[in-house]
Amino acid sequence: MIVRISTEGQYRLPDQDVDRLNDLDNEAVAAVDAGEEDRFHEIFEQMLDLVRSDGTPLADEELEESDVILPPPDLQFNEAGGQFTGDGLIPD
Repeated sequence: MIVRISTEGQYRLPDQDVDRLNDLDNEAVAAVDAGEEDRFHEIFEQMLDLVRSDGTPLADEELEESDVILPPPDLQFNEAGGQFTGDGLIPD
């Protein structure tokens, strides 16, 4: 799976991490729905960490269509509601 972190770049995430990223995405949606700002930021940071630590960065000249686009790391909670809704960033 190709994951883009907005303002940062693209990563090739191993297949074994896709379910974990989806679980975190669902948790982020639940936190936004519940108005739990601290919990949301904790989960969103885990999503970013998973992609950065387990993903392989793609070279700048290697352009691939992203399967998932994560918001920029400095996403504010009041902006999160527009992206982490319904099925989240990764539809089931």
